[in-house]
Amino acid sequence: MLLLLRLWPEPHAAQLVRRWDVSVNGVTVQPGTRTGYGDRMALWSAPADPGDVHIEAAGIVETEDRAGLVTGLTVRPNPAIFLRETDRTRADKAIRELVPPPADGNRIDWLHGLMGAVRDRLPYVSGSTGIHTSAIEALKDGAGVCQDHAHLFIAAARAHGIPARYVCGYLLAGEEQGDLHETHAWAEAWVEGLGWTAFDPSSGICATERYVRLSTGLDALDAAPVSGHAVGGGGGGVIADVRIAEATGAEADERALEGRLRDEQDRFHQQQQQQQQ
Repeated sequence: MLLLLRLWPEPHAAQLVRRWDVSVNGVTVQPGTRTGYGDRMALWSAPADPGDVHIEAAGIVETEDRAGLVTGLTVRPNPAIFLRETDRTRADKAIRELVPPPADGNRIDWLHGLMGAVRDRLPYVSGSTGIHTSAIEALKDGAGVCQDHAHLFIAAARAHGIPARYVCGYLLAGEEQGDLHETHAWAEAWVEGLGWTAFDPSSGICATERYVRLSTGLDALDAAPVSGHAVGGGGGGVIADVRIAEATGAEADERALEGRLRDEQDRFHQQQQQQQQ
């Protein structure tokens, strides 16, 4: 088994990483290098059939609302890289005509219009698509999830010459969204003179202090926080729990988070044991 882990949030102007730990089967893993996009990464390997593999990531990230602007990243790749289309972000006639071409002027207004069009044309329907669904397929089906919203936004932006990239991270959901126990996806678009700005078509807003940015890429597959190759073994499961803590009282928040994570992990291990019996 060989796994590529991209589970370390990268600090930037709106995201201060106070503490973050990643472990595999109880052993701490440290990032050894970076991807070409600047995300910290580590390779983890084991025999062909290592049995259950438990990957845990936990910590405290202090965030603030900067109207979606993403500045101050350590690594800043050429935006032109994110004009490359992939199988999941290829644009057809319907995607190119999703919104009129941007006129000379404020690209931010055009991108907000694109975000609204994606949300209107692709209602959120849980389980309506799969990991291999492309933007073209999702638009034809008329439904999708956050992955499809990001792919469609990216495909349309690139089709009109605007660099855009896929972002995988965490969202502190509101009451209307319920409890989220999985990663969230959104997109970032490049605007000359301004830089990268994060758009979340699923919510219809630019990223706020409720978002934790984790990994990036050309599409969902390219930005996956955990990827790799495994032979044999049984089923798997994922536990995700995110707490965005304010600077004041952060230590108390951290203790509460660690206790909640331990409770979630205990429940998960009990479920795994029951399934194996």
